[in-house]
Amino acid sequence: MNDIAGTIATPKPISQAEHAAGMLAYQQEGQRIAATINNRGPLRLTDEGKLHPDIVAAYWKHGYYIFEGVVDAAEIAELRADAQNMVERAPTGPDAKTDRQGRPALGIDFARLPYRFSKPLADPWGGTQLLGGRHPAQMAQPQADADAPEYVVFLMYAMCQAMPSGLRLYGHPSLLAVAESINGEDFVPFNDAIFVKQPGLGGSVAWHQDGVTHWDNPEWDEGIHGFNFQVQLYPTTPANCLWILPGSHKLGRSDIKGKVAANGGDEKLPGAVPLVCNAGDVTIVNRQMVHGSFANTSPDLRISLTFGFHRRKSVMGQKAALSVESSNAVYDDKRVFERSSVIQVAIDARQQVHSAEPRFAYKPFAGLDEQFRFTPETFESVIRDYNTKDLAI
Repeated sequence: MNDIAGTIATPKPISQAEHAAGMLAYQQEGQRIAATINNRGPLRLTDEGKLHPDIVAAYWKHGYYIFEGVVDAAEIAELRADAQNMVERAPTGPDAKTDRQGRPALGIDFARLPYRFSKPLADPWGGTQLLGGRHPAQMAQPQADADAPEYVVFLMYAMCQAMPSGLRLYGHPSLLAVAESINGEDFVPFNDAIFVKQPGLGGSVAWHQDGVTHWDNPEWDEGIHGFNFQVQLYPTTPANCLWILPGSHKLGRSDIKGKVAANGGDEKLPGAVPLVCNAGDVTIVNRQMVHGSFANTSPDLRISLTFGFHRRKSVMGQKAALSVESSNAVYDDKRVFERSSVIQVAIDARQQVHSAEPRFAYKPFAGLDEQFRFTPETFESVIRDYNTKDLAI
């Protein structure tokens, strides 16, 4: 199976040093803007278990927030170990069946291969029609070192199946409380993906907006396409982190190609800010936000566990989109229930390890706790190949 993330035309190459130097002033300005907004702080809940109203207001105003110190060092260590195992067990390329040590690669027996590859420092989606053409302008693609591998892992999927700690993270009570506060008690899942930006190898993600389904919906509003969390396993820097255009989630479908053209063809869009984090910080970003990231010509590794949530009414009756578009599925009650059951199993998986934590009460599964305990049986019936039922819109 060829799972390269797109084929692309190559612009005039630049060196990694030239790319890094050309980003410095932009990074400094982005950090200055971010400091004036200061949309970050601890994840604070009210006595009723809801996200603090001040944070809710800040999220809706700017379209993002950085929750500081959500995941403790011990859990980050477990997540790093499981994520690194996925990287090490990846196929050597898009058509390979073995890893670098010649072992059968992780995930070759999954219904969907849990890896997507790109060329080193490439922009695999920009300027293509992939994913509905939502990445219309290509980022700069610096030259990789001569000894760089032909392909690098760009994205990894199925964290709830491939990473025991990833399944437990999915049931994190504070993060689920945020999802409930933003999307309502009947919130439903979207998907998950792990962004891997290795030093001097990690590619870019061209400017885009995530949502594709509801732009012309007469009931469109700034929350109709949901949001994504990103849990940072390592400190992020302006050179390797996610960048966003604050407030762009409110403005409807953006003419990104026009914005780049108006900027003299330069992809460094003015007004953007970098989401610089420490390990254990969690970002929340509205899926209608214009956002992207640049090729990682820095010496720093970034691994970001990304998973999102929707309002139930945003997905009900909608046709599958993005990575599950080819299934031609329609999101009916059965599909939504089966994909949402991963949340309930994850809650129990977390409780089995973090028994001192409060247990999140997921309202759509009230009274069904016993049926969705984390057991070998529910791993097979609920978790295995769960991402074939993602709710992408």
